[in-house]
Amino acid sequence: MAEHDRFMDAAAAAQSLGVSRATLYAYVSRGLIRTGEAAGDPRRRLYSAHDIEALKRRKETGRRPARVAETTLDWGLPVLASAITLIEDGRLYYRGHEATRWAETATLEDTARLLWNCEGRDPFAGAPTGAPWDAALLARLAHLPLTERCQALLPLVPAGRAIAWQRDVRSLWPGAAALLRATAAAASGTEPDGDDIHRHFTRAWHLDETGADILRRALVLAADHELNASAFAVRVVASTGASLGACLNAGLAALSGPLHGGTTSLVEILFDEVERAGDAAAVVEARLRRGEGVPGFVHPLYPEGDPRAAALLPLLPADAAREALAEVMQASAGRLPNIDFALVALRRAFNLPAGAALAIFAVGRTVGWIAHALEQRLGDRLIRPRARYTGPSAEDA
Repeated sequence: MAEHDRFMDAAAAAQSLGVSRATLYAYVSRGLIRTGEAAGDPRRRLYSAHDIEALKRRKETGRRPARVAETTLDWGLPVLASAITLIEDGRLYYRGHEATRWAETATLEDTARLLWNCEGRDPFAGAPTGAPWDAALLARLAHLPLTERCQALLPLVPAGRAIAWQRDVRSLWPGAAALLRATAAAASGTEPDGDDIHRHFTRAWHLDETGADILRRALVLAADHELNASAFAVRVVASTGASLGACLNAGLAALSGPLHGGTTSLVEILFDEVERAGDAAAVVEARLRRGEGVPGFVHPLYPEGDPRAAALLPLLPADAAREALAEVMQASAGRLPNIDFALVALRRAFNLPAGAALAIFAVGRTVGWIAHALEQRLGDRLIRPRARYTGPSAEDA
């Protein structure tokens, strides 16, 4: 997903920052730079390259205030106020609830009620469950990529087409619930029903109870991730007053990219390479020699490891190839698995259909997209940033 966190010695760290070693140690004491022990020499300290780069960006921005707005769009300072999700100190929270603990017992529907701020009301109780498509239509669309299949089917859901932003958002909850159920059906190539989403998938994918419970957790952990690319796309569209279905279309479009949800397909390729070669270390070395990345490891917001992956992977059946790959990446580069790796590992562990990792991601994240759309509507403001022009000089009048 992003460049991994490395560690460097004191001389390299001080040189990178352009400071003395004394200043470097002061940054460490203030908690701005993490350290670790060098392999084989516990007396020698190493310094986090991730923290050093972040500190350099902060210093650069401080020297040039005009760049503050630009850097907010690149893992920078917070750009929008939101009460939905918090990422702090390596943990993920849904409206104050730590997500990994919440996922131990909650369903995706529970998570929707929480993130949509339903205050005790149940949007699923009166939500329509009729099938807006049939088996023949599903068969005709089966060749489409998952996100495009969802985009083709969701406009058939009446709740998604309504321009209803003038109304109280509470009146949109049943329609939002219908859209969530329809997204799950479209992603799994089935017809919507009124059952819990993880039970719907359990039947479609013939999972046992162990698999169903892990799937439930995965859906919940995928539900939201603050202001990521797809959530931001949803909020931009929602700010224009567009329909809820249009907002979900924007989220699906952003999710399809290889730097977002599409990363799962790259992780699938990596797993295939390891299984064919039978040697995870050789595959990783070959990729690095070719200048290629190793997808599925590290997340810029979790330098100590993605808690979503840490919550899911120990629950999966043992798999030698998966475990060897994770061990090689941790030992050779200090990289830990992220949510993309965990979802692909889940798919392979239970022999789910191709594309199921992205389906889990998309359906879980639909809850968060709807939450962001509803919250943006309450703000009643158009998102319209300005551009820093870099083209040819303007002609004289």
